Amino acid sequence: MKRVSKDEDTRAFERAAAAASRSRSYRLRLFVSGSTPNSVRAIQNIRALCEENLNGRYDLEVVDIYQHPEHIKPEQIVVTPTLVRSLPQPIRKIIGDLSDTERVLVALDILASEVPGSEDGP
Repeated sequence: MKRVSKDEDTRAFERAAAAASRSRSYRLRLFVSGSTPNSVRAIQNIRALCEENLNGRYDLEVVDIYQHPEHIKPEQIVVTPTLVRSLPQPIRKIIGDLSDTERVLVALDILASEVPGSEDGP
C-alpha cells in the first residue's frame, strides 16, 4: 500500500475544493441605499467580480432599500451596501463597497484564503 504524504494529501484536497467551487452556483443579493456613491461603487464592483470569476454561475439581485424597505428586517440589514450570499450555504454577509476584490472573493469562498505556513517551501 502506497503511503501519501501530508503535502500531497493537502494538495489533492485543495484541487478538489477548487473544482467544486468552480461548479457551484451563487445566489447573491446586494442591498443598497438609492444611488449614493458607495451604492453605485458596490453595484459596479460586484457585477465586475461576478462576470470575471463566476462565468454565469450566479444570480445577482440588487435591492434598493428605499424602494423595498420590507426586505430590511427579514434579511437583518443594518447598513448598506451589504452583499448577502444565500447559496451555497452557509449564508455570508459582506458590508462595504466591495472594492477589495481579493477579500470579497475569499469571503464568498470563490478564492481560497492563504493560510500562514501553507506555502510550498524552497
